[in-house]
Amino acid sequence: MEKTLKVKSPYHISSRIWKNITLSLILFLSVLTPIFAQGETSSSSFWLWDFLGRLHPMVVHFPIALLLFATFLELHTLKNYSQPMRKAINLMVYFGATSVFSSVIFGLLLAENEGTAGSTLDIHKYIGIAAAALSIALIYFVRKAQSHPSAIKIYRSLLVITAVDVGFAGHYGASLTHGESFLTETLPFQTDEEAPESITINLASFQNELSSEQEVQLVTNVRSVFAHNCYKCHSGAKIEGDLRLDEKEFIFAGGESGPIFEAGNPDNSDLIRRISLSKNHKDVMPSKGKLLTKEEIQLLTIWVEKGAPWPEKADNFSVYRVAELAPRKPNLPPVKSGLENPIDRLVNQYFEKNSIEWTELVDDRTFLRRAYLDIVGLIPSPSDLEEFETDPDPNKRSLWVERLLNQTDDYSQHWLTFWNDALRNDYTGTGYITGGRFAITDWIYTSLRYNKPYDLFVKELLSPTDKSKGFIEGIRWRGTVNASQRTEMQAAQNVGQVILGLNLKCASCHDSFISDWKLEESYAFANIFADSTLEISRCEKPTGKMAQTKILWEDLGEIDSLATKAEKLQQLADQLVQPKNGRLSRTIVNRIWKQMMGRGIVEPVDEMDNEPWSQDLLDWLASDFTENGYDIKRLIKQIATSKIYQSQSIPVPSSDFLLAEDYQFEGMVRRRMTAEQFSDAVSLLAAPLFDSIEVKFKPYELIPEATQNREFTRASLVANNEFLKALGRPTREIVSTSRDSQASLLQALELSNGDKLNSALQKGAVTWIETYPDSEKLTRELFAKAVLREPNSKEMELAMKTFGEKPAAPEVQDFLWALFLSPEFQMIY
Repeated sequence: MEKTLKVKSPYHISSRIWKNITLSLILFLSVLTPIFAQGETSSSSFWLWDFLGRLHPMVVHFPIALLLFATFLELHTLKNYSQPMRKAINLMVYFGATSVFSSVIFGLLLAENEGTAGSTLDIHKYIGIAAAALSIALIYFVRKAQSHPSAIKIYRSLLVITAVDVGFAGHYGASLTHGESFLTETLPFQTDEEAPESITINLASFQNELSSEQEVQLVTNVRSVFAHNCYKCHSGAKIEGDLRLDEKEFIFAGGESGPIFEAGNPDNSDLIRRISLSKNHKDVMPSKGKLLTKEEIQLLTIWVEKGAPWPEKADNFSVYRVAELAPRKPNLPPVKSGLENPIDRLVNQYFEKNSIEWTELVDDRTFLRRAYLDIVGLIPSPSDLEEFETDPDPNKRSLWVERLLNQTDDYSQHWLTFWNDALRNDYTGTGYITGGRFAITDWIYTSLRYNKPYDLFVKELLSPTDKSKGFIEGIRWRGTVNASQRTEMQAAQNVGQVILGLNLKCASCHDSFISDWKLEESYAFANIFADSTLEISRCEKPTGKMAQTKILWEDLGEIDSLATKAEKLQQLADQLVQPKNGRLSRTIVNRIWKQMMGRGIVEPVDEMDNEPWSQDLLDWLASDFTENGYDIKRLIKQIATSKIYQSQSIPVPSSDFLLAEDYQFEGMVRRRMTAEQFSDAVSLLAAPLFDSIEVKFKPYELIPEATQNREFTRASLVANNEFLKALGRPTREIVSTSRDSQASLLQALELSNGDKLNSALQKGAVTWIETYPDSEKLTRELFAKAVLREPNSKEMELAMKTFGEKPAAPEVQDFLWALFLSPEFQMIY
């Protein structure tokens, strides 16, 4: 009876049965492997092979799960091989090893009949076949180990090796279906943020009949897609398959197989077919590197569908708008009642032209809170509001703006965030360990504290001292990413972006398709930042041509190509800050305007060749800024004392609305507090969010006149952390000149469940109860300090119901949380 039970038990299948199964599978595998390894088959295959091949994704999960779990359980038997779970482990090994064979066979069928090829597939295939061979040995030794203890070590070693092999096979299988970077692209050091965008249009607007201007825009973006994805193999530098995609005549001529598309018929176009194939298909294009994005495929499909238009002026880059370089100061409109500020006179001119009505001025409470947050980054206290509201001076708003600007340390610590973002300055991170990155925090803080004129600020950035060299020299920690992202080119791109509102990223790889800038001009500018002459690379291919050394606008002067790097940087600094360089002033004025008003006069702020909603306002502010000594505090005051700044804010549905081509300015954009503003408000009203360990910059220790006049550390002085990043602070490994004011899922999760905020609320609740043990008094003080008003009857009733006669810490904590997350607290109205 015992023998009968053992024979029928799945844990003790006879050796003869296993031997027959194994030999059959080996024979089947040995017959099929050389056939499929040849990679040649007829154009159509027997339907059964197709069907069996497509079972591979289902069957392949069995060996992965069974063998990995068997390995895990085996670890628990190291001290006692004959544990009760031994039968279960052996069963998983038997069936896991057997399923390896079937998954390998089905996988070979799938690869052959689906026409897939490539190096990743080859690796996946060979690892899979190795797993099959290992499984044969594994089945043999797992049976041998039952009667020969000496075989246990060999069995266990084979089990681990087979499990690892199957795991790697699974990884490469995922790479086939999801892309080679599927696993690694989520790692923090993997970033594509520096990659230039290939599409600069909204594809939805190109579905209908195209205007001549839209045809030019469409072709421009088509050329950009070709440049970023195809030039490595299909341009003048390298021609594969007799196909070139860098000029119109070659694109329409096609390659060795004829035309690559049929105008008006994307379904019958080889171009569209091949870019739409899955990764590692033998016909997919590009055959190496990343596939085209869905948007890029859609763009090329639309272009072919519209008949592949290519107007003559598409080859002429003058179709792009180019902003004037020279300064211009337009005449101001006449003064009208209540519109004495030059900003208001120019805004009123724009309003009249576009039939836009002025909104009412905000009340004192809203204005004071807005001004505090914009100028010093803090919320005012109830006593501040009381003093402001009772001030009888009719000019009190202007006087209080001046008063805030004179709070030197509060002002500096707030605007430090703005410049840290723009100059990619942070307190910790990659580069500091290796010594390739240099902090410029104390230099920025000193510059802000003493209101350094902006022309001198730029000069010290471009021709740096030891304290300010982090912006130019600190880029070296990133190294040479690729030919278009070598350190000198990155420095040129950063200067162009921050100082001049100029996007050189596209022109760093090839002649730009989004502007007039040429590849040679970008390299000439990058040469200023180089120790030796740079060789020009076009789409990652060296051309053998050496770059010249020139400033981007020859009207500003020349750079001595034979000078040292330090001398070239000094020449650049002197030339860029000339009063005749109107772009310098327009760019910074536009940035400050956006910081105060929520949307730039030109958007995006890094593309100053775009059309402003008011050219006169931009030009006048820039010229006035230059004429008055590049005084940033004066510019902030001029904006903050204008009627348009003091008017009602405008809600917007999304950030897309602010970037629309038909955008019309109506007033200040209602926006959310920044990460730093919100953190400082929580630290002020509840408990400090950041402890001394997180503080990486202490200005009062470096600058004798600076003072720490707060009971908490300002968030701008704290190293980046998960809380601040969730609320929108960028990593600062690249230039960041705009933050999205829209709420995000990550922010919601952090504010709902984050430990840092929860800890501050817990501590704050205890402090509030100790200070205000009476529920009604506590409620009134909470509202007064958080939102600068008395609670209404419903709010007071809810608070009393929540707190009872005597408030308890959990209820106060919840009430604080509800207040902090309310729009009235989080929004700048």
